[in-house]
Amino acid sequence: MFALIDCNNFYASCERVFQPQFEGKPVVILSNNDGCVIARSNEAKALGIPMGAPAFKYREAFKKNNVKVFSSNYPLYGDMSSRVMHILEDYTPNVEIYSIDEAFLAFNGFDHFNLKEMGLKIRKQVRQWTGIPVSVGFAPSKALSKIANKIAKKFTERTNGVYIIDSEEKRLKALKWTPIADVWGVGRQHAKRLQVVGVKNALDFIMLPDEWVKKHMSVLGLRLKKDLQGLPAIQLEESIPTKKSIATTRSFKNTLTSLVDLEGTHHNLYHFVCRKTKKTEKLCQRTLCLCEK
Repeated sequence: MFALIDCNNFYASCERVFQPQFEGKPVVILSNNDGCVIARSNEAKALGIPMGAPAFKYREAFKKNNVKVFSSNYPLYGDMSSRVMHILEDYTPNVEIYSIDEAFLAFNGFDHFNLKEMGLKIRKQVRQWTGIPVSVGFAPSKALSKIANKIAKKFTERTNGVYIIDSEEKRLKALKWTPIADVWGVGRQHAKRLQVVGVKNALDFIMLPDEWVKKHMSVLGLRLKKDLQGLPAIQLEESIPTKKSIATTRSFKNTLTSLVDLEGTHHNLYHFVCRKTKKTEKLCQRTLCLCEK
């Protein structure tokens, strides 16, 4: 089985961790130059604030509805994402970090485990340890786990944030519920092409002949079709490729004339590189000593 773990309204949730007084209240996150909305809480979505909305056009709406507006803080979001992913790695070594707020997990050999209980445990632990709410979707393939996650998030009260597609009945029902434009891997152009030939949802898509799918959507589309049929055709990918080298470059704030000052700056930069590569403090010190020699 595969699982997709998705952080709910991630940027907004990160801000709420450190300012919990905004829990349950509308929150929006603006882009780097505070130009447009790049993230919204559920409460902000309910107010009709669209993604990409120009901030200057909605300033009055923000004020009228007491919407809390944050400037984006990417170092914070990256750090919170790292904390969540570290927790997920405790459940299985097979983890693909798909994006800053999503990860695929493969549970090979977990046939006799209660996945519902595991999903609830993941939600509880991530929430307690980081403050970030997540949704969990289990299914026999990656594409189906995406759909399962959408169902878990859409119907949180009924599913407790965890949904499992573990039967043919659930699979067919989930495919029929999912509009073709919302299927993972189906872009805007493919969605238009599919709608022209009468494909309205994911269930219609898997009914298409393999030859048609391969011709119009290449082998990737064919793999997606197999995945939606419950036949795993899209496997986990390496989240972080192995790096042969890594470097960090910095300009000195002031002109350095003292060897002691230079050594101190040198030491700090090595610590920074070690943190970037997630190396241990012991290895960092050993590397530093070798360079000093």
